Amino acid sequence: MSRPIKIAAAQLGPIARDEPRSAVVKRCLILMHEAKAKGVELIVFPELALTTFFPRWYLEDQTEVDAFFETEMPSAETQPLFDAAKELSMGFYLGYAERVPGEEGDRHFNTTILVDQQGEIVGKYRKIHLPGHEENEPWRPFQHLERRYFESGDMGFQIFDAFGGKVGMAICNDRRWPETFRVLGLKGAEVVLIGYNTPRHYPPAPEHDHLQDFHNHLVLQAGAYQNGTWVVGVAKAGIEEGCDLIGGSCIIDPTGTIVAKAEGVGDELVIADCDLDRCDEIRKKIFDFRRYREPDNYAPITAPKETGPKQ
Repeated sequence: MSRPIKIAAAQLGPIARDEPRSAVVKRCLILMHEAKAKGVELIVFPELALTTFFPRWYLEDQTEVDAFFETEMPSAETQPLFDAAKELSMGFYLGYAERVPGEEGDRHFNTTILVDQQGEIVGKYRKIHLPGHEENEPWRPFQHLERRYFESGDMGFQIFDAFGGKVGMAICNDRRWPETFRVLGLKGAEVVLIGYNTPRHYPPAPEHDHLQDFHNHLVLQAGAYQNGTWVVGVAKAGIEEGCDLIGGSCIIDPTGTIVAKAEGVGDELVIADCDLDRCDEIRKKIFDFRRYREPDNYAPITAPKETGPKQ
């Protein structure tokens, strides 16, 4: 038996700070139509796909910050993506900055949605593992202020029944934490979709800069193999506003093998036929969770932060 689905990782090249959403949407639509011609059923865009990666700047004017956020989805500017999904019978994953107005103040999340082939939102996830810092650190060549502009996601790791299987979602830094994949794996994920913006230079540990591509694929491949799931990792790549973002967008099968990978750092499609039934190769023969897991010995994983090792 097999349950094939053709998936495209839609890598995006740099987005300028003054590039309007309408221009980015047009780029995404070009990729969607190109993907349709190749039989793609699900296309995956990067984290914060509609704008430049704005957390690289320290901004004190909240109005200026909020300009990067969406208050509704779809909006007038993003509606063409939903129309195309319906027209092409192609679902998509889209990362964006989400602002939720409230009586006690607005909430801000790094969010992604899953849209089905009828153009309907069938899943939403808010980034849980926020990297970076909260205050201006002038010594850095660029900031990484996700912890200033976003709060940690409040929706947990969920599985969505879509595209004939069970779909999980995560965002960027989530991929570096094995708990992300394990929770999704325990919930039965057969494909995990992950968009990212990853600078090649990491100011607190520049000695690791040459390892950025290696670490990116390492965690994605490990997550796939250890949980018997397909993984689709999609970058915003290239030199964006002076910041070098890694590419390496890829599709990984449940054995941890990269079956398709981006060749450059611009707008590019990475396509693979993904048989969801292949998850059983790992889940029934290697990592049978019900038979081999020993959760009684895993208590430190969910212990409060204060009990962790001192740094």
